Amino acid sequence: MADRGRGGNRGAARGGASSSRGGKNGPSQAPLDKPKREAILDLAKYVNERIRVKFTGGREVTGVLKGYDQLLNLVLDEVQENLQAVPEGQPTTRNLGLVVLRGPTITLLSPVDGFEEIANPFLAQE
Repeated sequence: MADRGRGGNRGAARGGASSSRGGKNGPSQAPLDKPKREAILDLAKYVNERIRVKFTGGREVTGVLKGYDQLLNLVLDEVQENLQAVPEGQPTTRNLGLVVLRGPTITLLSPVDGFEEIANPFLAQE
């Protein structure tokens, strides 16, 4: 009891040099060989193709994809913004030219080719 907290074997019970745990002084593990993570969305096949992009808040644009990065920031050329239709009018568009779109604000991205609007199958039949 007189030895408590003092002595020659100080720190050994708390992970010192004689500890068998794998801490700083313990044996190191070899790094695991993990396969390279593949991107969920491969945008390379859409470069120089017209795409439609929808954003949080409801805005929608179409344009030619010129570039992108890993954060899904996009560079589009020949961009047209599809303005929301007023109840009694036709939808209108606005030309924007070359733009950079921030990835975190994008909610939907689809190619324009093969895109067609269909009737909502979830509407109640009358």
